[in-house]
Amino acid sequence: MSDAIDAPVDRPRESRFRLTTADGVGIDAVLLHGTGSRTAAVVLANGFTGTHRSPYTRAIAEALLPVGDVMTFDFRGHHGSGGRSTVGNEEIHDLEAVVARLRELGYTSVAAVGFSMGAAVVVRHAAIYGGIAAAVSVSGPSRWYYRGTRRMRLLHLGIGRAAGRFFLRSFRKVRVIDRDWDPRPAEPRQLAGEVSPTPLLVVHGEADSYFPVSHATAIHDAAREPRELWLVPGMGHAERAVTPELAVRLRDWIGERIAPGD
Repeated sequence: MSDAIDAPVDRPRESRFRLTTADGVGIDAVLLHGTGSRTAAVVLANGFTGTHRSPYTRAIAEALLPVGDVMTFDFRGHHGSGGRSTVGNEEIHDLEAVVARLRELGYTSVAAVGFSMGAAVVVRHAAIYGGIAAAVSVSGPSRWYYRGTRRMRLLHLGIGRAAGRFFLRSFRKVRVIDRDWDPRPAEPRQLAGEVSPTPLLVVHGEADSYFPVSHATAIHDAAREPRELWLVPGMGHAERAVTPELAVRLRDWIGERIAPGD
């Protein structure tokens, strides 16, 4: 049985963008428009191998439209974007390019929601760049190079070997760097305390097969107020695990924190 959110019949209007990051990478992005003139927006940052073309991402975006227009995008090295994936390091520039474009378009209140790798990027971006109305980490890792689950061991084999990178490039449309990080960036748990005063919501499934709930509690415990932790019984990992009910909870939480009148 699919756990995708049922999409509405009437599709929202959308605008396509080709953005350029501070380090020169082209980013493929789509902005979904709600009704009327709006000054609030939400950014969705996918997990590794994710794309704005995914029905799961699209359904979440449409569920969040009542609180603001929603921009989805492909991280570097993914699908229609340029460059190569660094699996959470230089992707912070991708998110900043999206947020900056939304501000150029006149949005004065921007929230960011990240999933898995995208969750780590959202936490790092909120801590380093700041200036967003709210940050949401869904199924995010608290530390790098985690191999404590079978799925993460397989993922590291995939990105660490030429054969695995060939498979990702050929069958998942994801191009990955073939070198280690140098320098190694600070981990999400090390930066979580710098997200404040931006409100931080940490969401994690108790049935996540990639990262156990200890990753969520580590990020939440390291953060300062305002912060909130949702541990969701039966929930799996990232975009695919977001049910209609959880999407509504996210919508309401974000809506309470986006500037009044937006």
